[in-house]
Amino acid sequence: MAELTLTSNDLMELENRYGAHNYHPLPVVLARGEGVYVWDVEGNKYYDFLSAYSAVNQGHCHPKIVEALKSQAETLTLTSRAFYSDILGQYEKYITTYFGFDKVLPMNTGAEGVETAIKICRKWGYEKKNVPENKGQIIVFDQNFHGRTTTIVSFSSDPDARRNFGPFTHGFVKVAYNDLESLQEAFDEHPNIIGVLVEPIQGEAGVVVPNDDFIPGIAKMCSEYNALFIADEIQTGIARTGSLLAICGDCTCKGHCERQKSYTKPDILILGKALSGGTYPVSAVLADNEVMEVITPGTHGSTYGGNPLACKVAMAALEVVNDEYLAQNARKLGKIFRDRMKRLIEKSPLVRLVRGKGLLNAIVIDDHPDSSTAWDICVALKDNGLIAKPTHGNIIRFAPPLVMTEEELHECCDIIEKTILNFKG
Repeated sequence: MAELTLTSNDLMELENRYGAHNYHPLPVVLARGEGVYVWDVEGNKYYDFLSAYSAVNQGHCHPKIVEALKSQAETLTLTSRAFYSDILGQYEKYITTYFGFDKVLPMNTGAEGVETAIKICRKWGYEKKNVPENKGQIIVFDQNFHGRTTTIVSFSSDPDARRNFGPFTHGFVKVAYNDLESLQEAFDEHPNIIGVLVEPIQGEAGVVVPNDDFIPGIAKMCSEYNALFIADEIQTGIARTGSLLAICGDCTCKGHCERQKSYTKPDILILGKALSGGTYPVSAVLADNEVMEVITPGTHGSTYGGNPLACKVAMAALEVVNDEYLAQNARKLGKIFRDRMKRLIEKSPLVRLVRGKGLLNAIVIDDHPDSSTAWDICVALKDNGLIAKPTHGNIIRFAPPLVMTEEELHECCDIIEKTILNFKG
């Protein structure tokens, strides 16, 4: 009996009919990936300029990461934390040394990482800072994106993320992003602040890069008021912005971070996405002993958190970042990309602004956020061999895998330029 061949339209209809409609995908059905490329079911080839929201920094199906996955999958996949495993301790030593912390709490997804950091911060606030129980408050920023769990959407600025999902979790104070005066006012007005949760660059908001003094200013205020500085580097971390972490500033280190003077170490660091190179859900929360020791048996956990498969994959993924100098490549190619887009602005009234750092960038389309122009441009880009996705209506985020070459980047810039110059909305 002949095997049934499903077309892209067939497969999109299956998702539409049987899946919850919680995403609005670009009309392309991907079936294979390698490096910076993906192919659809009909065999059409595309440059991937989203990298699964920066989860695939190391490129699609990196052979070293895939081999680690396959090898461990044939040996031992899951023990739960009811028992020790022969891999977890090795991974914990590796990742804490890599990022310069005493302890790691392994989890699975980015949202779980954020929830874990919130729990650690609250417990620290009551047990170490001696804030009255249930009175602790964490400062967050407007236009943030930290995930979509009930607690996280409680302090979201996105009406779609919040509408009809209440009642919401209390204990958060929202202030303006990139505004140290607003942060100072929040500390002055709220006596029970126990932490500040921040994205060093707001990716989902449209790749909003703050002033150079913003992150160091947060760290300084947290130190002055005895509050925890919590960095959400789920999307910006692991070489995406041209240094190992976005909070490293304009780091010029070789290999992983050597703690340059510009490095602002957080009290809690949240990682995910590229921690596995896109092969398996892996996230991590790192902190030093004084903070992490508030977590004791029974206070937090996950059946899959720290499983042998995840640990092996994460170590391989981090080795690739270091061995292949992906931060340095992102830094170099990011400058080239922004220079090319600035020249495009001079040629096209459609593009109003380019912003970003490393290979996390965005162009702002000169149109109303409620218009379909950015979406239509992304469809046209797809037709020309490059896939990207709009965010916040009129912003297109560009974040290719960090294994991209300079020649490939210029070819992609040519596609973007040709598409926009020939675009007829």
